[in-house]
Amino acid sequence: MIHDGTDLLTVREVAKQLRVDDTTVRRWIKNGILEAITLPHRGLRQAYRIRRSTLDKLLESPLPQEPTESATQESESVVQ
Repeated sequence: MIHDGTDLLTVREVAKQLRVDDTTVRRWIKNGILEAITLPHRGLRQAYRIRRSTLDKLLESPLPQEPTESATQESESVVQ
């Protein structure tokens, strides 16, 4: 199967490829880090689709980093 830039992926598919939780992908979409198509929904959660080309661009750049606990502790120790 040949994939082109118009393939649409679910949040779960993107999360699996990036090895992150679905919630992280949804947060990136809401924060504008990851461009997605918003679909009409009737369920509890908003439905999105992400273009494969968008995912490919994200994979070429460094992933956004969430602050880790150790990084937070280090910055607090510098202040003290």
